[in-house]
Amino acid sequence: MTCNRKNLTDMKKNLLLLACAALLALSCRQSSPSLIKLPVPPREAGQTDMLQFAADPIADVGIGVVGLGMRGGDAVQRLTFVPGCHVAAVCDVETDRARRSLSYLEGKGLTANVYSGEEESYKALCEDPSVDLVYICTDWLHHVPVALYAMEHGKHVAIEVPSAETLQACWDLVNTSERTRRHCMVLENCCYDFFELSALTMAQQGVFGEIIHAEGAYHHNLDPFWKHYWNNWRLDFNSKNRGDLYPTHGFGPVCQALNIHRGDRLTTLVAMDTDPFNGPKHAKAAGMEDKPFAGGDVTMTMLRTAKGKTILIEHDVLTPRPYNRMYQLVGTDGYAGKYPIGEVCLRPEGAENVNYQNLGYEKVYRGESLDALMARYRNPILTPELEALAKEVGGHGGMDFIMDYRMVYCLNNGLPLDMDVYDLAEWCCVTELSRISLENGCAPVEVPDFTRGAWDRIKGFSYAFAAQAQQ
Repeated sequence: MTCNRKNLTDMKKNLLLLACAALLALSCRQSSPSLIKLPVPPREAGQTDMLQFAADPIADVGIGVVGLGMRGGDAVQRLTFVPGCHVAAVCDVETDRARRSLSYLEGKGLTANVYSGEEESYKALCEDPSVDLVYICTDWLHHVPVALYAMEHGKHVAIEVPSAETLQACWDLVNTSERTRRHCMVLENCCYDFFELSALTMAQQGVFGEIIHAEGAYHHNLDPFWKHYWNNWRLDFNSKNRGDLYPTHGFGPVCQALNIHRGDRLTTLVAMDTDPFNGPKHAKAAGMEDKPFAGGDVTMTMLRTAKGKTILIEHDVLTPRPYNRMYQLVGTDGYAGKYPIGEVCLRPEGAENVNYQNLGYEKVYRGESLDALMARYRNPILTPELEALAKEVGGHGGMDFIMDYRMVYCLNNGLPLDMDVYDLAEWCCVTELSRISLENGCAPVEVPDFTRGAWDRIKGFSYAFAAQAQQ
């Protein structure tokens, strides 16, 4: 009887444990968020993709600059140093800004058509026959309306970042670009920073083995800058929207290194954020309405690709953290990181003799040794002459100029641009996808394939060159 009682007791315990395990498993299944899938609209009949699209060459590109605040005013000045183009027109809601840009041009013996005074003055610029490309530097909410109108009127477009803030806007730009056969380029200048250019070349030449993970960020305390945004639009946008609102600076360069839509594609996104601790303080100081502040101080987003690679990006413009775009490439045989100091680490030789207490045994290139290493892997677009001119003209140390130079060079020679409309959509869609994830308990979200199945047709990211430049 004693044995029977013990067996019965053990049986009861086992049943109880099994019941608890079942309940736990059920709970996990129910609480674990399932993948949120988003529709991919079918491509309209007669519409084809823009992969490797090349328009007819334009010997002297007439550029119309819309939005002449911090970025646009600088762009007008910078473009006067770029060969193969001219500023044909300038536009801003505020007439004084338009006149300042015109005055600068006239000071150099140049001129341009001026459109200003109304919110839709850009339409006249887009209809101007002297304009081949519309260079858009407005506040974020006007990026897409200007771009769509420009493409519908036969103009190529280049849009400051973030170029689009919603999935619908991304699809509108993709579809309009495909239908009109006009370039739609994202002006992501960080793809042209010197470290990123050399690291990309090293990655393409297999120095790091296969790139399996990458990180990027936009850590930038905007405390000194909030008041300089026209009508306080940027802080207002942060107050009304949740998610990574400015992903492209950190995201664009690592997507190039991972060959996104050139042999691999983004498949899944998961986001997490902090509460808004500092945001409401900034809003109150700016005299904004006392409403809930939507954006978290720090937003983190993880992405996975079809080929099993991962990406981490972060957004933080509200804390005192020093400026940092993270930029890290992790390969099977090496590593490159730009912040807080530039360094490259390659798989060590003779590791069997390493003292386990020596945690910094790796061979790391920094300072002069890094400079020498990266000089061996000069990016093919960065000739010594272009590098010198870029540093002289400036624009975030020269990367703005290189970006403009490459855009104009490709248009001059009828070549595909370095960054296409799918880059724009992929890098910008993170804003809404991260919001969707956050608002659904940090659920995984499917990343749409903006190429609609063509992502694996091109094998690897590359730059286009005119035939004479390759000889």
